[in-house]
Amino acid sequence: MTNRAKNSPAKQLTDRHQNLTHTENIKVISHVQRESDDWFLNTLMLENIDVPFKYKRKKLYKSLQGQRVNITYYPDNEKVAGFDIEIMKIVRVKIS
Repeated sequence: MTNRAKNSPAKQLTDRHQNLTHTENIKVISHVQRESDDWFLNTLMLENIDVPFKYKRKKLYKSLQGQRVNITYYPDNEKVAGFDIEIMKIVRVKIS
């Protein structure tokens, strides 16, 4: 591991917060953005993963569909139509 990797923001986050996971160079299959109040809710579906990854932004973001990304996230649940659905909340996303 290089010094850069040891001191990377993702490494620092995962060291400080046990629930966080960092994944690199994963392909985005689908990227949907929808407006909710003053936020844009973003949902990513990633290659070979059946769980949606979600995050919010204040501004519309360029589409990540087809891109490879590095993400830092944690597991969460969301209630949809009375059912608990597993999701992943993204804390940090960056194009690889």
